[in-house]
Amino acid sequence: GKKISGYGRATHPKVFVKMSSALDQTEAAFQKQGKVIVNGAQGKKISGYGKKGARYVKNIGLSFKVPKNAIDGKYVDKKCPFTGNVSIRGRIIKGLVISTKMKRTIIIRRDYLQYVKKYRRYEKRHKNIPAHVSPAFTVKEGDVVTIGQCRPLSKTVRFNVLDVEEATNTTTSVKKQFRMF
Repeated sequence: GKKISGYGRATHPKVFVKMSSALDQTEAAFQKQGKVIVNGAQGKKISGYGKKGARYVKNIGLSFKVPKNAIDGKYVDKKCPFTGNVSIRGRIIKGLVISTKMKRTIIIRRDYLQYVKKYRRYEKRHKNIPAHVSPAFTVKEGDVVTIGQCRPLSKTVRFNVLDVEEATNTTTSVKKQFRMF
């Protein structure tokens, strides 16, 4: 088989599992939380949540509860508002999830009515908003999510998922439905 050395870039997938059983290692680079010392200071409590202070978790405020999976989970996500380096400020809005095809990013549809003065009537319009979704949440198409504005996370993403309401009816397609909140 292949020779696995302890130095340099690891080429074998089993190396990541041996490095740290406390955190999920699915990427090529070693994933760790910035505010947690991985192999030292086990006795120190770094956060009010988690077991033995091995995980950095924060309460984002605005009466949003920290998900149980954020406290007990083993994922590493620097863009997560609960375990990463992102603060929520600005707008907080609700929308319908229409796509979950990207990795840790979803598309949310926001429907609204625009008044047309000439005809004295309203027309239906919509906006699609990309939002980052933390691994603490399990989101599927049709769910209603609450998203909060944060700093730019990528070229198009400026929002982060804060809460998920499960879909009630999953029989109809949600792609082009007009639904206001």
